[in-house]
Amino acid sequence: MSSDLVVVRADALGKRYRVGEREPYRALRDVIANAFSAPLRRSHRHSHQAEYIWALDDVSFEVRRGEVVGLIGANGAGKSTLLKVLSRITEPTDGEVRVRGRVGSLLEVGTGFHPELTGRENILLNGTILGMRNAEIRARLDDIVEFAGVQQYLDTPVKRYSSGMQVRLAFAVAAHLEPEILLVDEVLAVGDAEFQQRCLGKMRDVTQEGRTILFVSHNLGAVRSLCPRSVVLEKGKLVFDGDTATGIQRYLGSGSVEGLGAVAGQQLQSRLTKSRLYGPSPFFACNRIAVLDSTGAPATSFRSDEEITIAVDYECFRPAGQFRVLVVLRDEEGSALFRTESIDDPAASEGQLEPGAYRSTVTIPANLFGDVQLDLSVSLVSDVLQVLDFASVLRFGVDFQGHNGNLRSNAYLRPALSWQTSSTEAAAPVRRARA
Repeated sequence: MSSDLVVVRADALGKRYRVGEREPYRALRDVIANAFSAPLRRSHRHSHQAEYIWALDDVSFEVRRGEVVGLIGANGAGKSTLLKVLSRITEPTDGEVRVRGRVGSLLEVGTGFHPELTGRENILLNGTILGMRNAEIRARLDDIVEFAGVQQYLDTPVKRYSSGMQVRLAFAVAAHLEPEILLVDEVLAVGDAEFQQRCLGKMRDVTQEGRTILFVSHNLGAVRSLCPRSVVLEKGKLVFDGDTATGIQRYLGSGSVEGLGAVAGQQLQSRLTKSRLYGPSPFFACNRIAVLDSTGAPATSFRSDEEITIAVDYECFRPAGQFRVLVVLRDEEGSALFRTESIDDPAASEGQLEPGAYRSTVTIPANLFGDVQLDLSVSLVSDVLQVLDFASVLRFGVDFQGHNGNLRSNAYLRPALSWQTSSTEAAAPVRRARA
């Protein structure tokens, strides 16, 4: 089978939804709920004209066997709808989809599970749906259970699982039953950090086996690490299809690599408010995030022996108690290497932030990092649960310069620390052999 074989093709794909109307496929509990809510929906239809939205609009692309493709876009851009169409969960309104190969999908918590069946029974059911023999499924059962960490609850109905347990089991099933095409939607949004890293590691293993992956995530560091190619969606339309680095720049509204050093304030706010804002916050807004060198100029590459300054410009519209700016640096795999908060400043921790314009800066000392590429995430948080969250908004690199002539660095952190070496022979007691 040729590696150039097209296994996913979308031709002029369109999906239209009627506002207030549900998809035709429903479980029994949904049918019952439907009966109770029908009078209200009929009343609503009489009082309002029908409204339609296009979740997907004229989307065309191809994916070849063995490709790993990221789907990037703001909330509501159509990413999840696209995966549902590819999974045959929902039918397109316009256009055509052709998928060649067995498809495994992890779209939402509980998707593909029968709540009344046990974990063991759901694993067997999913394998059967994929066309696998019973012996093949059972041969992988132990690996699936171990990865998901649900040994104790394997013979318990899935409806009694927590959402985290369901996600762990769903990912383990999707990854271990060896579908030829794996569709993953925001698997890193649920679960602890350890499980997220295990998911990333397993997906890397899957890519090395030559299987095809379409990966949706707002964790741009993970997308950059896993996916050489990315597709960017905006309001249901495909606006970019190409290499991931350029796709992320397109998504963030940056026109060049140099532009990632300091995105213009208005451009950053207008772009990210739509896509990465948790709120929206009536309390504050972020106008600019920049990574600066020792001269105060924006930069994307640094020597390990120079300081790195991160500057965040923002406005506060109402008094915000315990306001703080969080800065997190992650490696290319999405693991957090460094975190600092403005609340560490004694002056900032004394009280609330009053309305006005502010700049918070933090300087990372020289001689801390080795050779590393870093993704910067910034969050603005107050005690009123107002959050502005900009994940993987900028990337910069550090080039290790060596300490005392040592130019080797196989670690992300390579600080110049104070070492002391002294002889202990004089202080060591002398032991005499027994007669």
